[in-house]
Amino acid sequence: MPRQAARYCEAMTEADIDTMREIVSEEMVFTHMSGRQQTREEYFADVADGSLRYYTIGMEKPTVQVDGDRATVTYTSVLNANAYGARGTFRMKGTHHYEKRDGAWIAVNP
Repeated sequence: MPRQAARYCEAMTEADIDTMREIVSEEMVFTHMSGRQQTREEYFADVADGSLRYYTIGMEKPTVQVDGDRATVTYTSVLNANAYGARGTFRMKGTHHYEKRDGAWIAVNP
């Protein structure tokens, strides 16, 4: 599970949309700090065109809870990013939810 979260963070910093698609479910909805929501493909398009540019992503104090084929990773993220023209380092608490599908952990909405 932590490996999948680290792999996703790496894919975000490299704007590796193919890897992001492998890790994130098709029905995923992303919610930004502002409360704005995007479908998976809207979010990926913004990463691909540079509207969202992640330079570094750190996850502090991750805790993992697994219950059968579902898991939750809770953490504090430290993002060095340019988000729609706002460049800076952003710290925020977050939670990623995962579901095991066909033997692989996939990011899903809660």
